Amino acid sequence: MAISAHSHKAAFPPLSAGLRVGLFGGSFNPVHAGHIHVAKCAKKRLGLDAIWWLVSPGNPLKGEAGKADYAARLAGVQNAVGGLNGHFTCTIEAAFGTRYSIDLMTRVLAIRPAIRPVWIMGGDNLSSFHLWKDWQAMVMALPIAVIARPQDEVRARFSPMARRFDFARLPASYAPVLADQRSPAWVYLTAPLHAQSSTQIRQSDAG
Repeated sequence: MAISAHSHKAAFPPLSAGLRVGLFGGSFNPVHAGHIHVAKCAKKRLGLDAIWWLVSPGNPLKGEAGKADYAARLAGVQNAVGGLNGHFTCTIEAAFGTRYSIDLMTRVLAIRPAIRPVWIMGGDNLSSFHLWKDWQAMVMALPIAVIARPQDEVRARFSPMARRFDFARLPASYAPVLADQRSPAWVYLTAPLHAQSSTQIRQSDAG
């Protein structure tokens, strides 16, 4: 699915100045109940006005093998969040052709400076976050909320990112005001864990 750069305005959900927005990026291959769990938990615990589901055309760390095309993954997210209040799909990454989260984040902050954003990710991504392009710059760019996931829960909390920015980790009680904090600032939020993953779904479908 190709989206031209000049159409970036249509790629964003409705917004207003001061909107507290959770930026939830991923390939969502496919979207599943675990993703919904992370997004809903983040919106509630962080007191966010909206969650923007940033559907990525590709993940440089995972490659192309076994990945559904963009249109199918986008449609899957749209169907999954259609009935959720305050959850929106956002096609900005496809609009600008970015491949890395740091580039996506930079574009969003430049085009929508009036929002108060928080980067949202599952705890399973925290253990490999140091492999992301310019990951330290990402931490310095905006607050981050990590929602616990069953995969590598303990290892994630002792990951290179967690150790490098241990000084910036805030108690979970700060979650409702995380969007108001200056970076670097991040929280690790435990919640009832949901075990479903995209890998499990793809393996099940292949079987």
